[in-house]
Amino acid sequence: MGFLKKILNKREERIETYSDFWTWFRANEKAFHKAVKNNRNLEHTFFKQLSGKLADLQDGCYFLTGMADGDTAELIFTPDGIVKNVVFAEELVEVSPIIPGWKFIALKPSVDIEKLGIEIEHYIFDKNNIFFTAVSDRNRPDEIDINVVYKNYNVHDRSVIETGIYVFIDNYLGELNVVTAIDNLELIEVTGPGEELVPIHKLKDFIIWREKEFIEKYEGTRHHTENDAYGLLEATLDNGRPWMAIVNTTLMGWDAKASHPWILNIGITYDGSNNHGLPDTETGELMNSIEDEIMKELKDSDGYLNIVRETGNDTREIYFACRDFRKPSKIMNQIVKKYSGKIDFNYEIFKDKYWKSLARFSV
Repeated sequence: MGFLKKILNKREERIETYSDFWTWFRANEKAFHKAVKNNRNLEHTFFKQLSGKLADLQDGCYFLTGMADGDTAELIFTPDGIVKNVVFAEELVEVSPIIPGWKFIALKPSVDIEKLGIEIEHYIFDKNNIFFTAVSDRNRPDEIDINVVYKNYNVHDRSVIETGIYVFIDNYLGELNVVTAIDNLELIEVTGPGEELVPIHKLKDFIIWREKEFIEKYEGTRHHTENDAYGLLEATLDNGRPWMAIVNTTLMGWDAKASHPWILNIGITYDGSNNHGLPDTETGELMNSIEDEIMKELKDSDGYLNIVRETGNDTREIYFACRDFRKPSKIMNQIVKKYSGKIDFNYEIFKDKYWKSLARFSV
């Protein structure tokens, strides 16, 4: 009976580290490989098991699988476009073991456009019927803003066509480029006067050129906040509750915002029912200590700028502008786990080169 209990406990062990995951995967890889190769009973034999273990390791990490050739199964780990999960897919593959018959890939790779064709319903998407134009805005010269034109556009099937366009570009550029390089992407029906339609196969070269220009422009840009000025905003919400925000006014007027294009938004919820939506003393001190802990890891001198803290209506939100997204993802993941059960909060990271999402805090 004791022996059986040990076996059951072993089966129910949670995956907590990359090493745990790969130890588990190696122990089951032959059954997984057989399921992928034969394309039989994949849901039960492979998908459910892998999904559960990945969820233990990192929520929001997904996968794609298939045979790369007659003998090699390919397993792609993807955050499905969620920026904050990119680094975990990358790190998981970085420490993957060499297992004969398997190829592990972080993020959906780019596909040769000559071999790329997508069919959704009765629409075909390929290099011959997709074009783009680059949108220029002198107020935001560093944004990569792309309008896409589909030759066979039909307004009644816009949602289908949008899906096809996004799937095509995701495969053409590769997941990382889509997530990190393009600021805005929109499907349009027709171009404006004087706009030149460019074949989609030139989009990759266009992005490389613009990124090189951008990196050179902001190379070495740093900002130290110890002498910055701050402003206090106060208001009464529609429900009568007070609201306040502390804003780094020096940064809000900074002319190099695009050097820190990633916004980290931390949201904390608490029970402020006894204090008109504001935190009590104990909760306020805990939130302040968490913010201090984050700032010790995400320093302004390293490219992580604490811009705004707003509080009210049972919520505190903190905004950082960041030079990169990988370190904030890892730090915030650790801190969320550390304070799980003590306070309710989460975070997101998104690209916003000119901090448009923070414009409401300008004073």
